[in-house]
Amino acid sequence: MSELMEKEMNTYRVQGLSCTNCAATFENNVKELPGVKDAKVNFGASKIYVQGNTTIEEIEKAGAFENLKIRGEKERQIKRVPFWKQRETIKVYIAALILIISALYTGEHSVISTIGYGLSIVIGGYTLFIRGLENLAKVHFDMNTLMTIAIIGAVIIGEWLEGATVVILFAISEALEKYSMDKARQSIESLMDLSPKEALVRRNNQEQHIAVEDIRVNDVVIVKPGEQLPMDGIIIEGSSTINQATITGESLPVARDKGEEVFAGTLNGEGLLEIRVTKRVEDTTLAKIIHLVEEAQAERAPSQQFVDKFAKYYTPLILVIALLIAVIPPLFFGGVWMTWIYQGLAVLVVGCPCALVVSTPVAVVTAIGNAAKQGVLIKGGVYLEEMGRVKAIAFDKTGTLTKGKPTVTDSIVWNGEEKELLSVTAAMEQNTTHPLATSIVEEANRQGIHFESIEVKNFQSLTGKGVKATVDGTEYFIGSPNLFRDIIGSIPSQIEAKITQLQDEGKTVISLGTKQELLLTLALADEIRETAREVIASLNERQIETVMLTGDNRKTAEAIGIEAGISTVQSDLLPEDKLSVIKKLRSQYKQVAMVGDGVNDAPALASSNVGIAMGGAGTDTALETADIALMSDDLRQLPYTIQLSRRALSIIKQNITFALGIKIVALLLVIPGWLTLWIAIAADMGATLLVTLNSMRLLKVKNK
Repeated sequence: MSELMEKEMNTYRVQGLSCTNCAATFENNVKELPGVKDAKVNFGASKIYVQGNTTIEEIEKAGAFENLKIRGEKERQIKRVPFWKQRETIKVYIAALILIISALYTGEHSVISTIGYGLSIVIGGYTLFIRGLENLAKVHFDMNTLMTIAIIGAVIIGEWLEGATVVILFAISEALEKYSMDKARQSIESLMDLSPKEALVRRNNQEQHIAVEDIRVNDVVIVKPGEQLPMDGIIIEGSSTINQATITGESLPVARDKGEEVFAGTLNGEGLLEIRVTKRVEDTTLAKIIHLVEEAQAERAPSQQFVDKFAKYYTPLILVIALLIAVIPPLFFGGVWMTWIYQGLAVLVVGCPCALVVSTPVAVVTAIGNAAKQGVLIKGGVYLEEMGRVKAIAFDKTGTLTKGKPTVTDSIVWNGEEKELLSVTAAMEQNTTHPLATSIVEEANRQGIHFESIEVKNFQSLTGKGVKATVDGTEYFIGSPNLFRDIIGSIPSQIEAKITQLQDEGKTVISLGTKQELLLTLALADEIRETAREVIASLNERQIETVMLTGDNRKTAEAIGIEAGISTVQSDLLPEDKLSVIKKLRSQYKQVAMVGDGVNDAPALASSNVGIAMGGAGTDTALETADIALMSDDLRQLPYTIQLSRRALSIIKQNITFALGIKIVALLLVIPGWLTLWIAIAADMGATLLVTLNSMRLLKVKNK
C-alpha cells in the first residue's frame, strides 16, 4: 500500500464492496485494464488506489460482476438505495416467491415444480454461478466456487428443492454481509458530510457564497449562529461557543474567542464569527481524520492476517475433504453413492468460509469508526489489538498528567528588591521558550513589571542547567539549585532548607543569582489535571501498571505522582533515559503504551507498543506520528480506548472461535450421516449473521 501511494495515483471510492474475495477479484480486474500499472483495494474503507490512466467507467466495468459503483475520492456520498430495494435483494424476493409457490402448489417431483426450482436457482444464483464458474475455470477456489459446485451437484442428484433453498439462503447471507459492512463504513464516511459544501466568504470587501474547494488560505469566512464551520481557521472577529464533538469527542460546547483556533465540521453556537482560513479544504483537521481513519483500515490486524493466511489453505482443504467423503465410503465401505455424494455436497456448503472471512474486518471497521466519532483516532487494526493487550502505561508528566502551564507560587528574596530582581529574571527568560521561563514572564506581566527595555547581553543557554547573561555589567545566572551548587560551591543552610521545603511540596525551584550568591528564588507548580486521579484509578482497577516519566526532580515528581495515584514514578530523566525506561517496561510487561504530547519524547513514544498523543486536534505532528491520537485534551478518552480495544479483541476471538467451531460441529454430523444441505446452509448463514451482529455490539461502547 505505502509503496503504491508514494507513486502518482488516483483514489476512488467503491460502493457495494461486500467481501474480501470480491475485493481481490475486483483488484485483479482493475490491474488488467489498459493503461493501469498497479491497483490496490482498501476493503475496510471501500476505496481503490489506481496507478496509471483509466476512467471511472472502465473501473466500473471491472466491478460489474458485483455491480460496484465508483466515484471520485472527494465526491459526496451517493444516495444509497435502501437494503430492501436493491436489485440483488429484489432478485432474492422473486426467487423465494417462485420457490414457495413451487413447493406448496405442485407435487414434489412434478415437472412444473422442477421447472420452478430451476427458475429459482437461476434467478437467485445467477451472479454466484458466473463468479463460481469463472473461478473454477481458473482453478481458483473460494466460497463462490464451493457453493457453485454444491448447487450443481444437488441438481445432478435430483435435490432441486434443497439446491434452490441453498441458493436463496446464501443470497440472503451475502446481502446481510454487504449490509453490515456498509453500515460499519457509513460511520466513517458520514464524517464527510459534517462540513458544508459551500461557505460565505468576504473577498475584496464583497461577501459571496463559494464552494469550499475554491476557498484559499487567508480568506475570511463568515459563520452565522447555528451553522457548521466550513474550514479550519483563527477567529478574527466575534466570540461564541463551539460544539467540537465531531473532532474531539467532547460532549459540551467550548467557548472560543478572538485569536483562538477553530475546526471545520464543528458547530457554531450563538455568536456571529469571522474566521481567517489557515488550511485548504483537503488539509483541514476533519479531512485528515477521515483520511487517516480510512487508511487505518488497510493496516491489517494480526487476527485478520491469521484469518487471511488460514483461509488461503482452508478452502482447498474443504474441497478435498468433501471429495473424500463423497468417494471413500462407497469405494471402500459399501456406502450408497447418492447418499455420500449428498454428504460431500453438504460439506462444501458448511465449509463456505463467509463467517470466518468477515469475522475480523467487520469488527475492526466498526471499532475504528466508533472511536473516530468519540474523538479517538486509531491508526489501524494492529494498534486496536495492541491497545487491548496493554499491561502498563507510561505517562509523560508535563501537559499529560498536568495542565502543562506552571504558575509562580512562591517568591523569596535573599538580597535586593523583589521587583527589580524579577524584572532582570523576566528580561533574561523572555529569550527562551521553556514553559517555566514563559510562566516567569507571565508573572512579571501580571505584576505590571516593565522589563522589555532592559538590555540583555551575552545571553547563553546552559544545556540542561539554565541560562546566563549580562545585565547592567553584572553576570547573572538562572537555573536549578544544582546549577548554583556547581557555581557557588555550597548554598547557605537556611536557603537549602527553604528549597527542600518547596521541593517537598511538589514545586519546581528556579533561582536568580551571581557567581557569589543567590538573589531570588521562585517556586513554580504545574497543576494536575482534574481528571488525572479518576483516570489513573480507572486504569489501576483494570490491572494496568501506571508509570510517570519526567525530567523533574524526585521530590516534585513524587508529589505529583502521589496526588495522581500513579503506581511508579521515574524522575530526573533525559529523553534517552525515558527510552531506556520504556525498553525495561517492555521486557517486564511485554505490552506497553506511552502517553505524551506527540512532539516531545518521540523516541519513547516510538519505542512503546502503542504511542498515544494527547490533544491531537489541530496538531499535525500528533496526527502523523502517534499510533493513537486522543483528539481532545481529556485523559478520560484513555479508559474508553482501552475498553473499546479489549472489547474488540474479545469479539474478534469470539467470532473466529464461533466461525470455526460451528463448522467443526456440522462436519462431525457427517460421521453418523446426519449432515444435510439444510443444516449446512443454516450453519453457514447463522455463523455469518452471528459474527456480524456480534461485531455491531462495538457501536454501543461509549465514552462515559
